[in-house]
Amino acid sequence: MALAGIRVIELAGLAPAPFCGMILSDFGAKVIRVDRTKASMTVDVQSRGKQSVVLDLKKPEGAAVLKRLCAESDVLIEPFRNGVMEKLGLGPNEILKDNPRLIYARLTGFAQSGSYAKVAGHDINYVAMSGLLSMLGRHNENPYAPLNLLADFAGGGLICAMGIVLALLERVKSGQGQVIDTSMVEGAAYVGSFLWKSQNLGLWNRSRGENMLDSGAPFYETYKTADGKYMAVGAIEPQFYEELIKGLDLDSSQLPLQMSFSDWPELKRIFTETFASKTQAEWSKIFDGTDACVTPVLSLDEVSSHPHNRERGSFIVDAQGEISPRPAPLLSRTPAMPCLSGGPLIGEHTDLVLAEHGYSKDEIAKLQSSGIIECNKTKSRL
Repeated sequence: MALAGIRVIELAGLAPAPFCGMILSDFGAKVIRVDRTKASMTVDVQSRGKQSVVLDLKKPEGAAVLKRLCAESDVLIEPFRNGVMEKLGLGPNEILKDNPRLIYARLTGFAQSGSYAKVAGHDINYVAMSGLLSMLGRHNENPYAPLNLLADFAGGGLICAMGIVLALLERVKSGQGQVIDTSMVEGAAYVGSFLWKSQNLGLWNRSRGENMLDSGAPFYETYKTADGKYMAVGAIEPQFYEELIKGLDLDSSQLPLQMSFSDWPELKRIFTETFASKTQAEWSKIFDGTDACVTPVLSLDEVSSHPHNRERGSFIVDAQGEISPRPAPLLSRTPAMPCLSGGPLIGEHTDLVLAEHGYSKDEIAKLQSSGIIECNKTKSRL
């Protein structure tokens, strides 16, 4: 796999950092998640392929163990607020002394500097600060966040993973590691670069929810079907719009012009009534194989059984029978090979990992008896 041989230490956190670690693991990196002591369960549902070590980083002995792990690793993923690692004596200045080739990846909402650097927040706050939230929502309604996808995952975990790969590539030339400052505010904004760059194209001249791509246009919208499901329509170009009208069995000469903004509400009403006359399956049969840009809105339970996704193998099933997306993109020679056996138990690999890093059985036993580490080997799955 593309990242085979890369060793990653991931400090346990919420959604963005685990996603970043999962991406690296899926593509071949060895990822060791460092969990807190006295944690009975983990909320990391993106832990496939990872190992788990339990360390008390608040104690000097625990911090020393992490330093030793980092000294033999390529990447450290750190998801804490600004200043936390420094207080523990584990900031970049300390860690990189022992391993100047280490990629020290910091993943936070508001970055490592600025007046908000130490402020708490969640995805919705970061998207709000990025400018994107102001543009998301329907006409005459409040802005709404599209789940926690934009900042946590697109602007956070994914951007951080890209930064890590870039730093690893640069290290080939320089031989040096570096610190990555991943801000979910800035990452989300960067993902939305098109919105800034396209302002002079006239795409966003109208109020939120009244533009072509934000649910204002009747030909870029979702419609409810007779069975309570939905179809997605994205027929922007004239030739695709003609296919849409044809599939709906409407007479274009009796309809308002496609780009007549003032007639969009009426055209949307007509489309709404038309789509409500057939089931999703019926509309899919009509539009499949056409260039009308009309597709069914599939639920998470339906995606893997859709013919296209099934033919591509776009979704995988793990040992527990859970369905999830296959890692993307698909590389021709070195594709990802995600672990299907599920994530680790907390502390499942503590003794194994420490032994691999030169700790003796007596040293491991002493660390365990003093509460610096926790080993759950007896609970590990065979």
